[in-house]
Amino acid sequence: MTVTRTTTTTARAATAGAVMITWVTLLWVLEGIDTLVDHRLDSYGISPREPAELLDVVPSAFLHAGWQHVASNSVPLLVLGFIAALAGIRRFAGVVLTVIVTAGLGVWFTAPSGTVTLGASGVVFGLFGYLLVRGFVDRRPLDIVVGVVVAAVYGSILWGVLPTDSGISWQGHLFGLLGGVLAAFLFRRPRRPVTGSSVTV
Repeated sequence: MTVTRTTTTTARAATAGAVMITWVTLLWVLEGIDTLVDHRLDSYGISPREPAELLDVVPSAFLHAGWQHVASNSVPLLVLGFIAALAGIRRFAGVVLTVIVTAGLGVWFTAPSGTVTLGASGVVFGLFGYLLVRGFVDRRPLDIVVGVVVAAVYGSILWGVLPTDSGISWQGHLFGLLGGVLAAFLFRRPRRPVTGSSVTV
């Protein structure tokens, strides 16, 4: 039993690592292509309240506005994504899609007119929010500890959900965070039925 569990954990870690390394590599490749084509891929960012721009909700999360932008998102995405993906790739995919759609729609509805929003920071905030509350939703002590550690290491990013004029999409951060919390409930683990006990009233 111990060997089987160890093998399963190792396999999940290997899969999670491969998925996240591939994802982050893709972000850098796309930024390289964007640079070569004079940043024309930036047109796939989200322009608020334009119906056709709803098609850009997903692709906008994989594009960035420069090398510094993609670099700032890479490490937290890699770390938080790896931790979240350890619970299973299918669940992880559902969580990420929920975060991307929630963050993208939030930006589409609330960002100032005339702006274009793109980048993986909404996903970073979403994964942060997901890991923060997942343990409490699933009632799993280990995941609660993971959430506390994540909060201790990355808690300062919460300043990014506050309105600012610095050119940072606080809307994407805020709705990404909310999307992560939503995903924790949507993809919570089913509770095991209690057996071998009776209740007397």
